[in-house]
Amino acid sequence: MGKLNDLLIKSWVKKDERFQGRADGNGLVLRFRKGDAVPQWYFRYEFQGNDRKLSIGSYGVLSLAEARKEAIRLMAKVKLGHDVAGEKQARIVEAAAKIEEKRRDIDVATLADDYYQSEVLPNIKTHYIQKRQIDKDIRPAIGRMSIKDVKPTDIVALLQPIKERGAPTMANRVLILCKCLFGFAVRRGLLVTNPAVELLPIDAGGKQEARTRALTRPELCQLFSAMKQAKGFSVQNDLTIRLLLILACRKMELAGAKWAEFDLDEAVWHLPEENSKTEVAIDVPLPPIAVEYLRELKRLSGASPYVLPARRMGARNCPHISESTLNTALGKVKRCMPDVPDFIVHDLRRTARTQLSALGIAPHIAERCLNHKLGGVAGVYDTHDFFEERREAHNKLAALMHDLEFGKGNVIDLKNKKPAKTKAA
Repeated sequence: MGKLNDLLIKSWVKKDERFQGRADGNGLVLRFRKGDAVPQWYFRYEFQGNDRKLSIGSYGVLSLAEARKEAIRLMAKVKLGHDVAGEKQARIVEAAAKIEEKRRDIDVATLADDYYQSEVLPNIKTHYIQKRQIDKDIRPAIGRMSIKDVKPTDIVALLQPIKERGAPTMANRVLILCKCLFGFAVRRGLLVTNPAVELLPIDAGGKQEARTRALTRPELCQLFSAMKQAKGFSVQNDLTIRLLLILACRKMELAGAKWAEFDLDEAVWHLPEENSKTEVAIDVPLPPIAVEYLRELKRLSGASPYVLPARRMGARNCPHISESTLNTALGKVKRCMPDVPDFIVHDLRRTARTQLSALGIAPHIAERCLNHKLGGVAGVYDTHDFFEERREAHNKLAALMHDLEFGKGNVIDLKNKKPAKTKAA
């Protein structure tokens, strides 16, 4: 028979009598210290010469009779060599580890969403490109896989269809994105190793050779002719190609431009650093014909703040035309130029730079027209912007493009150019 009884315990509670511990027998002890809402049951025992204690419940939840049965059960385990307090702590640690393991064991799609929201969206100007790569290439291939199950072979397998559709550059970009994505998981403590870190360009699209393609003047003549013939090639795409050739800017700098950046009355594009690939702001002088093109684009853009707003209602990730819009549109034009070697939109920038040299524009002026930094000592000490010199260079380039299309003395009449009836790319 134990030393405690229910009447005695209830009287202590009623009188609010506090105590450190009162034994019942078989290692069962009742504690009612200051701060305890109700008395607490403990099991005390000796294990390998050390005093040990294990909490087994509170009085009211665990009755005196139930506490005695539990004490007897625990004492039997101790006599068999079990450290019951240590085993309980081990179970607590194991359960916590499982909870943490479950927290970390997310699928790739969830990781990609977290990475996009915290790393890509706030910091990268072309976030919509990464979003498209995640949704089009990564999510369908490995999105449902646990991040801990992803192996290098899985990433190589997701790159294969991209290569097979003839997009080696995109395959390389997706590989870089995978390295960033799983590197993010490592930094967050969700992974120990990055499954993409050892993969090389040869596993994706191969080493990218620097392009040297620039259109010749006869090819430019064919380009202007083909733009008029191409079916489904919209007015917006037509004007955009012409602006790229005259302004020598990067495709996405123009695609992501807002009307707030332009002063058409003063014929200046104030290209901000956040819209510049080099993160260097520059004032771009606009030739008169470029101002005409932009005024027409302003009319076509309606109330949009963007020069080239997205043309599809579902384009929620990007409010302006995407990277692929002009690529698709130019493909329609190239079908009307079967004898001209292949070229891409970015080659128009190289074409403009080449023609600037052909027009006798000094190299340092031509480089500034492309918003390239001057190299060497000049780049450090010469901070002159060459605005007027660049204005003259862009005017000459615009005149050349005009002559290649129409011959001297002709005038481009934008009002008579009707938009394409078919859906724009």
